[in-house]
Order: sequence, then structure tokens, then C-alpha cells
Amino acid sequence: MAVTTLHLVRHGQSEWNQSRRLQGQVADVPLTPLGLEQARTAANALAGRNVVAVHSSDLLRARRTAEVIGTALRLPVELDAGLREQSYGTLEGLPSADVLAAAPYDFTDPDARAPGGESIRDVHERVGRCLASYAKRYAGRECVLVSHGDAIRIGLAWLAGRGPADVPWHEAANGSVTTVRLPPLEFSAR
Repeated sequence: MAVTTLHLVRHGQSEWNQSRRLQGQVADVPLTPLGLEQARTAANALAGRNVVAVHSSDLLRARRTAEVIGTALRLPVELDAGLREQSYGTLEGLPSADVLAAAPYDFTDPDARAPGGESIRDVHERVGRCLASYAKRYAGRECVLVSHGDAIRIGLAWLAGRGPADVPWHEAANGSVTTVRLPPLEFSAR
């Protein structure tokens, strides 16, 4: 059976990662110089692989990371809003520490959400549809999917057969590459 390989890349450090602000789906947060270096490091980690496509969230920080990778791999970048980060609605832009201290809702409840935002269940369904589509589209081949921390965490749970109430905490570092091979399901992180 042919193995399908998905390389899940978290965007490089953004200005809001650096200033510790909740980003969610804010569209125009740029990468820092370190974030660009992390994107180059991810591209180097993927060099020499038989990658046939690069897809990215349409948010600037992911898109810019994907452009660096796409240029290094000599592949165009296709944008997909389905790979966006979890929306935190009215909380986006606030200092993360303030949001956590206020605990405006139970962050572990799969159906809870910030006003105007998405629940874990919403993201589980959205990202799950994306991953299923890419696994089918690239059956037996390799592709790169550039996304965001919570979207990757929830997507990995979906790939492992975990439901939205069973998403473990796992932080993907900025610029990290998590490789998943289907079937059988196998994870490796760089």
C-alpha cells in the first residue's frame, strides 16, 4: 500500500507571537526576522523530499512561511482558508496572559467558544475535512500544509482518530515540521 505523507508546518514566529497577543484569524500579522529564519529552517528540513504540493492557510504569517518553503522547493503555494487558526472572535488582539487570567470560558470544553469565535469541535470538523481531502488528493505522495498551532494540534488529534473532546495539549513550535504518514498512522516532529 502506498504511503501518503503530510508535512504539517506551523508558521514562523509572528510579531504577535513575540508580543504574546492572541492572533486567531487576524489576517495581517507579519513574521519577525526570527520567523523568516524559522521558515527557511523548515524549508531546509523539507529539501530533498519528494514533495509535490504546498498548501497554506491564507493568513499572512502562514502564507509568508509557505512562500519561503515553496520557493525553496520550486513549487507554487495554494491558499486554503480551511487551514486557518481557530477563531477567537472578540478576544483576538488581546494579550494572551490577560485572556488566560480572565478565563472567559472553559478552553477545554469542545463546544465552548469566545464570542464570535470557533469551538474546538468547529475546528476539528473544518481541519478534519481539509486533512481528509489532502490525504485523498495526494494518496501515495507527499505534500506540505502550512497552518497554525491550535489548528495543527486539533488536526493531529483528528488524524489519530480522537474526537473533539479528546484533543491533547501539544504545542507545535513556530517553524516546526510534523510529518504524518498514512497508513499506517505515523508521526515524527522536527
